[in-house]
Amino acid sequence: MNEKAKPKKSRADGEQSRERLLLASMRLFAEQGYSRASTREIALAAGVNVAAISYYFGDKAGLYRAAFTAISPAPADNIAMFDQPHFTLRQSLEGFFQQMLAPLLEGDMMEICMRLWFREMLEPTGIWANEIENGIRPEQDAFSRVLARHLGQPAPDDETHRLAFSIASMALMLMMAGDVVKTIRPQLMAGPEAIATWTARLSDYATALIEAEKIRIKEKTA
Repeated sequence: MNEKAKPKKSRADGEQSRERLLLASMRLFAEQGYSRASTREIALAAGVNVAAISYYFGDKAGLYRAAFTAISPAPADNIAMFDQPHFTLRQSLEGFFQQMLAPLLEGDMMEICMRLWFREMLEPTGIWANEIENGIRPEQDAFSRVLARHLGQPAPDDETHRLAFSIASMALMLMMAGDVVKTIRPQLMAGPEAIATWTARLSDYATALIEAEKIRIKEKTA
């Protein structure tokens, strides 16, 4: 046995290096955008050799895609939280808001993720368009089907989608302008219990919107 042989890097070490690269890239891509954040700068911030980017992600574009994948749960997992045939309307609404507000429990990471999305919207590389088509659209369609079912409609129409967008916008306010809420009323965003209260209250407000839509449909068909 060659006692001078260097020990191989453990799997745990490799995972830590990959995680550090992901975190560093998310911060730098959010701050500088895809084109201006260099692989050398990312590797330096992560404390790894620049060659590690090629090893774990293939190239800079692969690292960028991985950064977004890391912050975007699979649509099927999100949909399963609110679209179940045995769910009551209340259960579907609570599940919908739970999966939408879950990122708020991530603390500083949530803010980094939102800055990363904003940067992609301002300087699109195609990731945002892909997210709309393969992430947001399936969830919007599924939620609209849930609403149609509880409204007694055979399938979602434009009004059902309008209602779905309106309900989702209440949660988006907290995600995209959470700093405003924290500044004006910080206790409303202070920890898991506060977020759980938002889930309950938003479900109440959404129920009111759905009841208003039921009345509108009834008056239209009368």
